[in-house]
Amino acid sequence: MEAGGSKSVIFIAFACNLAIAIAKFLAAAWTLSSAMLSEAIHSLVDTSNQLLLLLGIRRANLPPDAQHPFGHGKEIYFWSFIVAMVLFSLGAGVAIYEGFEKVLHPQALQNVSVIYAVLAVAMLLEGYSTVQAVGEFNRRRRSTGQGFVTALRASKDPTLFAIVLEDLAAMTGLTIALFGTFAADFGGYYWADGVASILIGCVLAFVAIFMSSEIRSLIVGEAASRAVQTGIREIIETETGTDKPIRKINEIRTMHLGPQDILVTASVDFDNWVSARTVEDVTARLQTAIKSRYPEVHNLFIEVQSEQTFAASKKESHVQVVGSAAH
Repeated sequence: MEAGGSKSVIFIAFACNLAIAIAKFLAAAWTLSSAMLSEAIHSLVDTSNQLLLLLGIRRANLPPDAQHPFGHGKEIYFWSFIVAMVLFSLGAGVAIYEGFEKVLHPQALQNVSVIYAVLAVAMLLEGYSTVQAVGEFNRRRRSTGQGFVTALRASKDPTLFAIVLEDLAAMTGLTIALFGTFAADFGGYYWADGVASILIGCVLAFVAIFMSSEIRSLIVGEAASRAVQTGIREIIETETGTDKPIRKINEIRTMHLGPQDILVTASVDFDNWVSARTVEDVTARLQTAIKSRYPEVHNLFIEVQSEQTFAASKKESHVQVVGSAAH
């Protein structure tokens, strides 16, 4: 359901941006507006980005194979990172370049009424896309009780927060273009059109840098949310304690392999009196309980390891890391 929600938001954004991009390019050619050209390039980049995100979703849904035993979930992170790079290099780069050209060589706008008409239509279409994207994002955010910015940074679904950020950047860019056009049209400040283009490029650059930073963390390997980690620990603790088969939880590790795909490994110390059959029964109960509560946990591995053995392995691992660093 979550992936379906993201995909529908992407389709809406794609349709809106494609229509807006065509209208903006026609208006830019007709009016010689640098800000409008920057906005047209922005919409074209957003349109191509939505295709890349759809490609990422398709690739991420490929089944596991011999070379990718845990599936292809991280494909979505890779393609989302490409989206951030395209947004920065093409969207921001071209907009800033065009802006400086217009500031250095200002010229009067032509057929300004066309610019206003296109900006009005673009704001309506982009506004609709933004409402849909932010609405889907808020629907997921409310379940966690997080603030908007906090939820953006904590989100594990780059396809959704990329669309949210792109739409918000688009609305900001349209507003800047409108003010730049007002200044050039009514104030006679023809260079304001170029300044608006530079500001639009800066907005795109900021969004691209923010996106790339967040997606980089997911590509490297980001843990599940604190709530999920706490919930998994609570489930394992039901089998832990006096007169319970598990003596101690040595360690629990989690990692997102995709927005709705979590890998979990847990090292637990069973009591000495526990039989092999009991270990199998307890492990099966824990697997069922954890996967029932958190369906996104697709891969769960419970390792039976004494506290002493676990401590020794951690110490040995630390020595190996230090030794490698010394070399």
